[in-house]
Amino acid sequence: MMIRLKYFFTVVIFLFSCTNAESQRKQASTNYIKQPKINGVNFVAPPREIDNQWTNDLKNINVGWTSLIPYAYSRPNLPQVNYSAERQHWGESVEGLRTNVKQAHEAGLKVMIKPQVWMQRGGWIGDFDLNTEEEWKIWEADYEKYIMYFAKLAAEENVEMICIGTEYRNAVKKRPAFWLKLTKDIRAIYSGKLTYCANWDDYEDVSFWKALDFVGVSAYFPLSEAQKPSVKELEKAWIPIKEKLQKFSQKEEKPILFTEYGYRSMDQPAWRSWELEYQERPINNEAQAIAYEALYKTFWKEKWFAGGFAWKWYSSFRRMDPNNNHDWTPQNKKAQEVMAEFYSSHL
Repeated sequence: MMIRLKYFFTVVIFLFSCTNAESQRKQASTNYIKQPKINGVNFVAPPREIDNQWTNDLKNINVGWTSLIPYAYSRPNLPQVNYSAERQHWGESVEGLRTNVKQAHEAGLKVMIKPQVWMQRGGWIGDFDLNTEEEWKIWEADYEKYIMYFAKLAAEENVEMICIGTEYRNAVKKRPAFWLKLTKDIRAIYSGKLTYCANWDDYEDVSFWKALDFVGVSAYFPLSEAQKPSVKELEKAWIPIKEKLQKFSQKEEKPILFTEYGYRSMDQPAWRSWELEYQERPINNEAQAIAYEALYKTFWKEKWFAGGFAWKWYSSFRRMDPNNNHDWTPQNKKAQEVMAEFYSSHL
């Protein structure tokens, strides 16, 4: 009898432990739905020192987060990651970045630091590749030095999030152990949130999402070739993409964050804009605003969706003139009004 009772209680305890563990796992995977949306913009580093007016402009349209981007540079087939604080724009220097972080925090804005490598002499960083193990080791050392430079600053300034990389398609596929080590090294000195910015067509190829807090996506999904598509047309085009993103969020047990999203203010704004941006095309602020509205209506109400950072926002530049540019920024355009409305309802 005693043996049976002992066996019975052992089974009960085991089942309770399994149920409790599963409950905790499900709770952990759904905690993010209680967080307010990240209503953000990607802020272009100013070339010269600026005051805090840029933060007032963002607060006026209900922005709650800003991404600050200190660029580094690489060349095709060369392993070096080049960052020089003395030769960068002021907003990309340590002094400038620290000042912009302080200005944002004083205004009540949260900050993501997004170090990003630009490919010099043409090309896209996703195509960056190297031929030998020796070259990859040089790149890894350079890249980690570059990222840790800003991880230290982020820790000192209580920055809320770091994006550890952007659109490094080949480097992510070929060097997964490096990215896990980098994440571990950052977390050793920094306690905020981490994400990575995958391109819209390769986020499923990233193997280290579980080590991060958000699945970050550059959300430039091609939706419509129409010169000025309707909101309903774009919402319909988003349906299969949205379903796929939701399933991936559930699989990884992480919320989806659009680390970049946006549209150029020109004809065909919701198509392959990166292929069209250097062409002379008709300005179309209305089409840009429609594309923004469709994106917000599709995603901003979803619990598994964390929010995002619009691409992009300037402190001062000729592209802020809404009548003489087809740049990505929504500034002073109808898209800014759409952003302000949707951001205000998800504060």
